[in-house]
Amino acid sequence: MLRPGDLFVLNDTRVLRARFLPSRRAGGKAEVLLLHPSAEEDTWEALVRPGQRVRVGDSLRLGEQHAIDIVGRTALGTRLVRFRGLNVDEAMQRYGLVPLPPYIKAPPEHASERYQTVYAYNPGSVAAPTAGLHFTPELMERVRAAGASFAALTLDVGAGTFRPVKAADIREHPMHAERYTIPPATAAAVARTKAIGGRVIAVGTTSVRSLEDAARLRGDGSVAAGSRWTDLFIYPGFEFIVVDALITNFHLPRSTLLMLVCAFAGTDRVLRAYEVAARERYRFYSFGDAMFIIPEYPTKDRGGS
Repeated sequence: MLRPGDLFVLNDTRVLRARFLPSRRAGGKAEVLLLHPSAEEDTWEALVRPGQRVRVGDSLRLGEQHAIDIVGRTALGTRLVRFRGLNVDEAMQRYGLVPLPPYIKAPPEHASERYQTVYAYNPGSVAAPTAGLHFTPELMERVRAAGASFAALTLDVGAGTFRPVKAADIREHPMHAERYTIPPATAAAVARTKAIGGRVIAVGTTSVRSLEDAARLRGDGSVAAGSRWTDLFIYPGFEFIVVDALITNFHLPRSTLLMLVCAFAGTDRVLRAYEVAARERYRFYSFGDAMFIIPEYPTKDRGGS
């Protein structure tokens, strides 16, 4: 299905050991999932459970001399946390767990390495960009042999990516911002691909959001290199500028991920494909099957339909 000159854009983020299971002062367990560093030095934004019982000012015990202090709360209900007795890198190495999806009841051996893409490089995510889990070194060599190439960007996946849409009007759904970086070499590779008539193939929805957000800074069909935060919400009616094809897994109903796919390929076509996938017992979610989506119309003519 590839053509010489096609460009795969990968998200090379690496999953952090960002999940902690400390003890509450009054007894009982807690869970802290780091999301990303906050603006304040040595402080991280985090999801905390049980949310009703862990309050600002609480201290959650990790070890004899180590704790997680709850130092603030955000408008979205997440907490600001700071480690006591060690820094965040030491805490992740000593106490942190890879935040596997909740339906993985028995973590496999070496989970911290297996829940990574083979090209994972820049640490910063709380979840793997799962479309990339399908790639092996052997498959990547076959892609290159077909005349296609690879370029990388980094988007640090946050838990907000998986938050279900509960608003009756999807435009009112709050998107949690995520940070991404597009290297100059990747921006240049996208420009070259477009110039020769090749296709930009995004591996995963995180690559789509990064590329399309960066394209909106330019307005000429190219993508801007650099690092920035995005809360771009892509749903049907969105006009794609850069991405010509997409590899993505099968997603949950009422998710922003499924809405992005419907925006890219058309809601009716996607839902028909999902009906076939369910009937044929394809596997869904993080470790499931993937779709290679080629829209009916070229990017510039598609207009989100």
